[in-house]
Amino acid sequence: MNELTGRKVMKKELPENTNLSEALHFPAMIVEKEQACCQRCGSVHAAASVEMAPDHYYCPACLQLGRVDSKEVFYHRPENHGTAREVVFEWSGELTAGQQTVSDWLQRIAVEKRKGMIWAVTGAGKTEMLFETVHALLSRGARIGLASPRVDVCLELYPRLKAVFPKEDIMLLHGEAEAPYRYTPFVLCTTHQLLRFYQAFDLLIIDEVDAFPYVNEPVLQYAAEQAVKRTSALVYLTATPTKQLLEQVDKKVLEMIVLPARYHRRKLPIPQLKSCFHWRKQLEEKRLPKELVDCIRSLMEKNNVLLFCPSIVVLNKLYQLIVALLPNVSAASVHSKDEKRSEKVLQMREKKFRLFLTTTILERGVTFEQVSVIVIGSEHAAFSESALVQIAGRVDRKKDFTSGEVWFLHDGKTKPMRQAVKQIKKMNALAEERRLVDELCLLSTANNQSSIN
Repeated sequence: MNELTGRKVMKKELPENTNLSEALHFPAMIVEKEQACCQRCGSVHAAASVEMAPDHYYCPACLQLGRVDSKEVFYHRPENHGTAREVVFEWSGELTAGQQTVSDWLQRIAVEKRKGMIWAVTGAGKTEMLFETVHALLSRGARIGLASPRVDVCLELYPRLKAVFPKEDIMLLHGEAEAPYRYTPFVLCTTHQLLRFYQAFDLLIIDEVDAFPYVNEPVLQYAAEQAVKRTSALVYLTATPTKQLLEQVDKKVLEMIVLPARYHRRKLPIPQLKSCFHWRKQLEEKRLPKELVDCIRSLMEKNNVLLFCPSIVVLNKLYQLIVALLPNVSAASVHSKDEKRSEKVLQMREKKFRLFLTTTILERGVTFEQVSVIVIGSEHAAFSESALVQIAGRVDRKKDFTSGEVWFLHDGKTKPMRQAVKQIKKMNALAEERRLVDELCLLSTANNQSSIN
């Protein structure tokens, strides 16, 4: 029956020999007043729009996890109260003063079973700040969930967590996972997988809460609320909180703590804004913008370069021109539809390329050593304020300083560009005020001359 504990699943999702005699059950959909409400994702539909046959309805909102319809039943078994146990904890690292403050705050939120948000800048070491709380709660017999909207983040976190908690059986759940579900006290999953949990976790942590597809997706937010026990802690992690989350903080619905500095105690690199007028037209004419070429050559004197493009079309055009016009530069490109995406990212981590072109798929969740960043067409709608902050955060993430820089090449400044620079400067000022950084900006004085008029 453990496969039902803390879960909300249909019979067709369970092994054939599952004993359902003692399980609680409830309708998969409730249909009344010409509306059909899905009990898995909370979506409400006009009944007529989701009718499969007379008096037979389905939910299209969570169809990717398997069809829920009005003839199905959800099965569930309540969580048992856990017992204290010994949990092997192997981590030799040391938290900075700022990280320790966040770690202590998180432990209090978990004990008091509150709802909170950690706003920590990119590269602050958010994962390490979770370790003490995870260890303390597992030792008390609690059940913990750690979820992210992105599969690649889950895949990157899993070996790190296993190294710190080597004796823990950690269930890794995502859409491409082949291993069958099993009950574990510690679950690492994508946010979509939370739709199959019900009152399961004493602590649920949502990483990258502002990332697609979780952000602005009511179904996934409903899933997170349903996945925790009635008295439990729900904590969001983000480097770029949404307006809606900050409004919840203002309304005292969320308790928030801010960490404005990275673990290596250097300020965040401030993006430099440079005009690159009519860059689209130049690409159409099969010309590389001079501003872009100059920037690439200048940055490559010290680092490899990540070049962010607003679309796959732009990426492909740029890559073809770079290969033809800059043959001595070892370059590669990657995007969401690239079947060799993982392989190329690994090669970039191994410094096989001097220039790596990408779309916004690499705006977060990846760390490369010794890189500078260029955003071409930063005025494009693909580059929101949060995306630009995250992209800038790819630079100077490692302990050793490498003079990494961030350049936004644009065809007209936008509000997201100005706001991104403003947010980064605000965090640097706060970090300096709290004495969480050891030096002023070590980059060229041009950083202090970034024009945001």
